[in-house]
Amino acid sequence: MAFVTPALGQSLLRLFTVQGSWNYERMQGIGVGVAEEPLLRPLVRNGDQTAYRAAVARGAHFFNAHPYLCGLVVGAAARAEHERAAPEQVERLRAALCGPLGSLGDRLVWTGWLPCTTALAIAGVALGLGLPAVGAFLVVYNLGHVALRWWALRAGWAYGLRVGSALHQPLLQRAAAWSGPAMALAVGLALPLAARYLAAPFPTGARAVLAGLAATGTALLVWRRGQLDGLRFGLLLLVAALVVGQAWR
Repeated sequence: MAFVTPALGQSLLRLFTVQGSWNYERMQGIGVGVAEEPLLRPLVRNGDQTAYRAAVARGAHFFNAHPYLCGLVVGAAARAEHERAAPEQVERLRAALCGPLGSLGDRLVWTGWLPCTTALAIAGVALGLGLPAVGAFLVVYNLGHVALRWWALRAGWAYGLRVGSALHQPLLQRAAAWSGPAMALAVGLALPLAARYLAAPFPTGARAVLAGLAATGTALLVWRRGQLDGLRFGLLLLVAALVVGQAWR
């Protein structure tokens, strides 16, 4: 279809604001409907907007998944509307994609790509690269996340009601499988480098105290799991540091 290329571009741009109208009733639904609308405009035929209006209304119904993968349901639902799928099929498609896209996005991005690139940036700063490491993080992370958004939108449009096939592509499955180990490796590299970098200004005795506090905190978090978390322990240390600082003065 001749409209696909510019319409997909418009839809992609709108996907960046998919959570701008987030609410507890429809979650991301309105944002998804807004992103889908450019792909639905050709449904207007000979001035009759009935099919177009109905499709736009369905596109704004409840939906909730990972924001970077919402394009998959946008493209798939729009393709289904063009293929004259029954409204019930479109609704079932949207409902069926919520869970898988949420789970896959969390594995790929929130527990994979984001902490992995962040840890590498922290390691770069600790090794003395400074702002260029931060700049590289912003470029690499955003290239990856924009590429994921674009792939999702194109795959959804290409597969339509058969969009489940896109989720079983070998490359996507390998990325999901390797995202966790890659994140763990990057974080394992960054932690000692960051600790050395942050401890450098302190004298040897203070470093020993910091190491002891870190070991104590780790032991407490394991021992009092469910009762103590990192935020509470950090706040306790902050209060203790303020008290000691005031007494030292």
